[in-house]
Amino acid sequence: QVQLVESGGGLVQPGGSLRLSCVASGSVRDINAMGWYRQAPGKQREVVASIASDGSTYYRDSAKGRFTISRDYAKNTLYLQMNSLKPEDTAAYYCHAEIRPRGTLPSYNEWGQGTQVTVSS
Repeated sequence: QVQLVESGGGLVQPGGSLRLSCVASGSVRDINAMGWYRQAPGKQREVVASIASDGSTYYRDSAKGRFTISRDYAKNTLYLQMNSLKPEDTAAYYCHAEIRPRGTLPSYNEWGQGTQVTVSS
């Protein structure tokens, strides 16, 4: 089993910055890709950024140039540096991990509990 715990959310003014962290524990060697998703009230959960095991990254268009995803394997931590924040970035942000257990067990997704980001003046 893998557990994910996010932190770093909060209230920030437009144009400000936040860094989200997601600490993984448990069977961390089974973690493949990781990513950040967000969900605003009344909207579907959407991917913000992801990072594959080979280090390749993906960003949704609205995050390109403003957000940076990174992964520290030594600390078992995933980060999302968010700069130039906008009110439309307001959402609950969730850490995601694709788990590939060794042996014949199937892959599955693991989620953190979420951290709220509010961008408002």
